[in-house]
Amino acid sequence: MMTDKLFNQLCSYSNLKLAFMKARKGKTKRKDVIEFEHDLKDNLLQLQVDLKFLSYFPKPLKTFMIRDPKTRIISKSNFRDRVVHHALCNVIERLFDKSFIYDSYANRKGKGTLRAITRFEYFSRKVSKNYHQNAYVLKADIKHYFDTINHQTLLSILKKQVKDVKVNLLIKRILSNHTPEKGMPLGNLTSQFFANVYLNELDQFVKHKLRAKYYVRYVDDFLIVHQSNKILQKWKVDIDLFIKKSLILELHPDKSKIISLNRGVEFLGFVIFPYYRLLKQKNLRKFKRKLKNIYYLYQQKLINYDALYDFVEGWIAYAKHANTYQLRKSILKLFEEKFISEISNKQVNQGLK
Repeated sequence: MMTDKLFNQLCSYSNLKLAFMKARKGKTKRKDVIEFEHDLKDNLLQLQVDLKFLSYFPKPLKTFMIRDPKTRIISKSNFRDRVVHHALCNVIERLFDKSFIYDSYANRKGKGTLRAITRFEYFSRKVSKNYHQNAYVLKADIKHYFDTINHQTLLSILKKQVKDVKVNLLIKRILSNHTPEKGMPLGNLTSQFFANVYLNELDQFVKHKLRAKYYVRYVDDFLIVHQSNKILQKWKVDIDLFIKKSLILELHPDKSKIISLNRGVEFLGFVIFPYYRLLKQKNLRKFKRKLKNIYYLYQQKLINYDALYDFVEGWIAYAKHANTYQLRKSILKLFEEKFISEISNKQVNQGLK
């Protein structure tokens, strides 16, 4: 017997209000957020009616290109639709999170990139007996992952947990707003969540079929540590066959390879060696480009000094997770020399501690 219980929770005013609060976080000065909030109660009640009567359809996405330096297409949802995305995730996330493996680290509370890196280092030490024995890493990612996620396959996976027909209809409408059969837009909350659900199938295969103990995944970037190069070679073939057959995906041919731990492993913006970490040169170049652009905005009086300072401070906090003391010191010195008057009341150099 079908039930609308989950859909009714999704449509409840309290859930829509919570979804609005989450969607507006960090975006309170944006015009579309201000306009929605101006008539908040009426907007939420109208949204509730549209959802309940199945007359809700998302508005067309606004698509734009960024070069960072790789060209990426970002699709931006209307703010009202982002409220719906949060409302949906509020009620279905708990159904799936308990089935996710411990070592899935993207877009989950208490996880994140730094915990994924720390976990990989722990696995590396354990497998190599504190780097006294040879060990290898299968480092892989999925070719064009977000562009190739198959909608029917995703919907079938979601239906294993989501039994509510109306919730599944809403999910289908959200997916088809981007493209009819495959792919999800970068930047949407639902895309991030569905990406985890989709590759949870891979996680289960690796952990329970291959019985790989030392596996870490962050979105579509994953690692397996093992003492045997031969076993990793076999697992790479098995994984590629599994994702082709079950998920209609394929491993990236250039980025999926087996590496000796001692050579250093690139993972989530860092190059991880047995006893230290370095920043990837690509990330350092990216920081310098962004700093140049932000400095230009500051000169044009489009942003204030605090925005510039916050950017540098945030990057310093990020860079502290690698062996970058001299690099941070030189960048802060240049920054202080350029902004000696503004910086007098700021403790930027705390980033070196």
